[in-house]
Order: sequence, then structure tokens, then C-alpha cells
Amino acid sequence: MKITIDGSNAVLGRLASYAAREALRGDEVVVLNCEKIIITGSKKDIEDDFKAKRGRVGTVQKGPKQPRTSDKIVKRVIRGMLPNHRFGRGRVAYSKIRCYTGVPKEFEGVKTIKVGQEKRNKFIHVKDISK
Repeated sequence: MKITIDGSNAVLGRLASYAAREALRGDEVVVLNCEKIIITGSKKDIEDDFKAKRGRVGTVQKGPKQPRTSDKIVKRVIRGMLPNHRFGRGRVAYSKIRCYTGVPKEFEGVKTIKVGQEKRNKFIHVKDISK
């Protein structure tokens, strides 16, 4: 079964936990509009946190690398909610997750699910930190 999730104004953590749970059950998960997903909290704190993570890379060979595009940021958060993305059922679940910026032509007109859509006072969109 394929589950299509619309990320517009969805809270990142809630969406990621739902997507990870469904992928562990064996469903294919597609997340659309990754740039419109929101991260709750102070804008300054979130930006400082992401800048600090990206600045920790020592040389070219060392890691961990932090993604810079909004779809890869969302997929990385979902990966963190899986048991072990390198082996076993975590690897199988991680391979069933697809994240897209915007809506590709193949998913236009497809019925989508809205997850974690509470309006918050303090938030920042993923596209603002993926510059």
C-alpha cells in the first residue's frame, strides 16, 4: 500500500514519527511539499542549531554530513526515528520512504493525508533553513 502525505503546515516531528511508523509496518510512504513543513520553536535557536551542525564537518572525508535541501532534511529526520537504518527492518523501512519538494507530476491529483497540522505561534519553515 502507498501512503501519500501532504507536508503543508505539518509539524516536522509529528509527520516524521507517523511516516516512520507506517514504513515499519511495510507501507510505502511518499511525503510531498517538504519545503512547507514547519519546525516549532524559536526561529533563532533553530537556525543556530542547523548552522552549528553544518559547521562541525572537519575535512572532506569526515562526517557526519548534514543535508542542505529541504527534502533531504525531512528524510534525515524520518531516518532518526527508525530503529537502525543500516541493517534489518530499519533498512527495509528506510528504502520505502520518498520525500519530494513540491508535487511531482506523477502525484498530481492523488489523494493525500494531512498529519500533525496544529497551528503554532513560534515556527520556521524547512525551506528557510535549507538555503
